[in-house]
Amino acid sequence: MILSKHQSNADLESKFPRTLFHTAFISLLLVVITLAVYWPVTSCDFIGYDDPEYFTNNSHVQEGLTWHNVIWAFTTSDQCNWHPLTWLSYMLDVELFGKGPAGPHFTNLLFHLANTVLLFLLLRRLTAAQWRSAFVAALFALHPLHVESVAWISERKDVLSAFFGMLSLLGYAQYVEKSRVQNPRFKVFYGLTLFFFAMSLLSKPMLVTLPFVMLLLDWWPLKRVPIDKNSASQRSILNHLLFEKWPFFLLSAVSCIVTLIVQQKGGAMIALAKISTTVRIENAFVSYARYLGKTLYPMNLATPYPYFKHCPLWQVGLAMLLFACLCIIALRLGRKFPFVPTGWFWFVGTMVPVIGLIQVGSQPMADRYTYMPLIGLFIVFVWGAGELCARWHLSKQVIGVVATIILAVSALRTHDQVRYWKNSEALFRHAIAVIKNNYPAYDFLGIHFASHGQMAEAIDCYLKFLKICPDDPDVLYNFGNILTRVGDPDKAIDYYRHALQITPNQADILNNLGVALVSRKQFDDAIACYNRALQSRPDYADAHNNLGAALFAEKRFDEAARHYREALRLTPNDPRFCANLGDALVQLGQMAEAAKYYQEALRLKPDDKRTKTKLRALGMQIPN
Repeated sequence: MILSKHQSNADLESKFPRTLFHTAFISLLLVVITLAVYWPVTSCDFIGYDDPEYFTNNSHVQEGLTWHNVIWAFTTSDQCNWHPLTWLSYMLDVELFGKGPAGPHFTNLLFHLANTVLLFLLLRRLTAAQWRSAFVAALFALHPLHVESVAWISERKDVLSAFFGMLSLLGYAQYVEKSRVQNPRFKVFYGLTLFFFAMSLLSKPMLVTLPFVMLLLDWWPLKRVPIDKNSASQRSILNHLLFEKWPFFLLSAVSCIVTLIVQQKGGAMIALAKISTTVRIENAFVSYARYLGKTLYPMNLATPYPYFKHCPLWQVGLAMLLFACLCIIALRLGRKFPFVPTGWFWFVGTMVPVIGLIQVGSQPMADRYTYMPLIGLFIVFVWGAGELCARWHLSKQVIGVVATIILAVSALRTHDQVRYWKNSEALFRHAIAVIKNNYPAYDFLGIHFASHGQMAEAIDCYLKFLKICPDDPDVLYNFGNILTRVGDPDKAIDYYRHALQITPNQADILNNLGVALVSRKQFDDAIACYNRALQSRPDYADAHNNLGAALFAEKRFDEAARHYREALRLTPNDPRFCANLGDALVQLGQMAEAAKYYQEALRLKPDDKRTKTKLRALGMQIPN
């Protein structure tokens, strides 16, 4: 706690037990209320948006904590991100709770509870303003914009990164306090601050701007930049504060470089080329305005939000004007109300990595991006309201009633928002209901219906998507796959070809177009598609196998065998490839070798009746 130099040791000793009791009581109250509001999340299902890739279909996560998987977590660029601690936390969930959704949901909730208490303790230590700190923490705990980070298993990285970020800031507060009194332990706290910051970046590179937050805290409430000193003295102090944080800026730079490399390698930066710099700048200012609006009036929250590339000029102009005015106001109020620039620029700065200037993916904004940034706005609101209440001489009873009403309304909205995370259908239907022309929600809902065999509903979703965005190659491809599954290859071929007009060398589309053409006996066209797919992606095992099947149908058995062998080399344990190679070798008269591959196929798939029949035809005994 940063205390007045006039406070005596006796005062501290007399107040310490009472202060400790109040702090413990408030922390417990925050936990109980947040737990009550969020408890329904523990009965929510997995969501068909990122959860399969992060948890349910991820073989490394499903195997739990092993040395092999630990190494994988630190070396993989899966999901176009490098966040090894997040992967390890999922593996630990499997070890502790099994493979169901309740365990990871509960873990997300535990981190949110911990972050709420840590935020309260942080502000309490920095400002000694107990009730204001508690109110900020309560807003953080109960604001509806934070539901996405807590209720979505795939957003473990949000709550985990924030957890270590809070610990880093707490360590920083301790470091400053100890360094002021020349306590030799200040170096220990500096090291802990740096360590927890690194752990935060290993969970998610969202908090690369945390060193700037530390500089803001140096202004207020730490008051390490004296207002009354001359400019030369202030410049010297600022230089010292900047130099003090060079290891943090170095870690941020390394994290940014690694993130960009990983995302570029994974193809996540494709959106950067599709969306012009002008559009991204416009979207950034409009998004800031929308985040402010949703903070004050958290209605019509959705996952996902659609990206509309043609924002009305008047909206862009107003958003830019609002942003500029708020920055100027924050700076002008800085001397009299130093919490205003700290809170406002906390919000602006921590939002920079996700505001869309460097666009990754197609989302213009997301509720989850506000998890840490909103703390800055809450500080401005709460401390600003405190100043107004003092100026208007409002009684504590009136202030308490108003604060209770605000928190109660926020808690009710959050509890209501949690229920939309019950399952994929509820979430995406809600997104479609509250956001007009929400085409990505139609896509995810279509995928959900298709995975549950509800083909008519899936087709309806894709038709609605394509009515809004007729030239999305991924959705054209997915729709073609649906039409193939329902036995309409002619329409599927049309949609695959439309997708290829937009992305001519997409291997998956070329491969599936080939499959559809084979079903129409158009073998020459199918062979051409498979060859194009392999030119684009030579290690595409399925394309090699499918090309082998088309060549086999054309009685080009030697070529078919060559592609079956290559498919098997790329994927050694696929029983289909073994059996297909056996078929080609039979046609080439190589019976002994064919029998060997049939036996391998049967080993990999012991209940395959067709392979057993083929082995018997070769006079081979079927193993028990």
